[in-house]
Amino acid sequence: MTKIYFRPLGLCYGSDAEQLIVSRRAGRLGGSRTIGFTLVERIKRDGKSVNREIIPYTEALQAIEVPRGEFAGLTMDRPQIMGIVNVTPDSFSDGGQHSTSDAGASHGLALATEGAHILDIGGESTRPGSNAVSVDAELSRVIPAIKRLSEAGHVVSIDTRKPIVMRAAVMAGAAIINDVSALQHDPDSLRMVAELKVPVVLMHAQGDPRTMQLNPQYDDVALDVYDQLEQRVLACVQAGIPRSHIAIDPGIGFGKTFRHNLELLNQLTLFHGLGVVVLVGLSRKGFIGALTGEKNAGNRVHGSVGGAVQAALNGVHILRVHDVKATVEALAVAGAAMDPRSSEF
Repeated sequence: MTKIYFRPLGLCYGSDAEQLIVSRRAGRLGGSRTIGFTLVERIKRDGKSVNREIIPYTEALQAIEVPRGEFAGLTMDRPQIMGIVNVTPDSFSDGGQHSTSDAGASHGLALATEGAHILDIGGESTRPGSNAVSVDAELSRVIPAIKRLSEAGHVVSIDTRKPIVMRAAVMAGAAIINDVSALQHDPDSLRMVAELKVPVVLMHAQGDPRTMQLNPQYDDVALDVYDQLEQRVLACVQAGIPRSHIAIDPGIGFGKTFRHNLELLNQLTLFHGLGVVVLVGLSRKGFIGALTGEKNAGNRVHGSVGGAVQAALNGVHILRVHDVKATVEALAVAGAAMDPRSSEF
C-alpha cells in the first residue's frame, strides 16, 4: 500500500517566519507562530520502496500547521522544559543520586527553580538492560515526591508503564502520564488514561528495556517510528482520549542504534505531521557519549544541550532534560538570536 508523508524543510524563524506565514509563503511548524517552513520533502512509500522529492510549501498541510493548544495548562508556543527526577537506585544518568522520595522531591524543587516547567517523576529505571520493579516498590518511591511537588504548585508528570501507578500518581497530584511503552505494556493502560482524563505522552520503543538494545532493526527508522506512533495516537483517540491530550516522543535511545538516533534527530520535523505535541528526550543518552567521547553519562551536559537546541529549532514543544539550567540558558541565547525583539522563544 502506498503512503505519503511530508517532512517540513527550509525553516525560518522570528519576524522572518511571521512575515512569510502571514503572506502564506511559509507554513507554521507544529503550529508555531515563530518557526516556519518554506519547503516540504514529499515522501512516497510503497512497501520497502521509498521515493523522496523536495517541493515548495503548500497550504494543504493542516496537521503540521494546526496550533497546538495548552498541554496540562502549559502553552505550546515556545519550548517547555521537562526536568527529569529519577527516584531510582539504578538510573543510567545519575547513579541513584536521588533514590529516596525526599531526595527526589528536593531535586525536583531545584529543577523548578532553574526553570523546569514540568517535573517528570520516575520510580522504575527504563535504561537498556534494566529489570522491572514491583508496583508496591514503584509506588513507595514516587507518590511522596509527587505529593510534595504538586502541593508546591508544580506541574508533575509520572513516568510509568503501570495503570495502578498511573491512577495513584494522578490522585496524588500528577497532571501528565508519560509512558515509554505508549500504553502497550499493560492492556488496561489505555482505558486507565481515558478514565483519568489527563494528558499522556506516547513514546516509541522497540522491545522492552531489558532487551531493546540487543539488535534493533527498521526498514526506515523515521517512517517506521512515525507509523507506529500514528497507530498509537489513533488507538488513544478511539478510546476517547482527545487529540489535544496526546503528545508523542520518537524514543531516541529506546531500541535504536547510534545511526538510528541520528536519523531521528535529523528528521524531527516529520513528526509534526501527526498533529499533536512533540516531546523529545535525548539528554545524556549513549549516542551523545559516542559522539563526544564522554563515557560518564553525568558529564554529557554540553552534548545534551546541543541536542536540545537542535530539537527546539525543529519545533519540538517539550524537551525532557537532566540539565535544566544549562538548557534554559542555551535556549534563551538561541531564541534571542532568531528573533532580536524577544529574549526567549
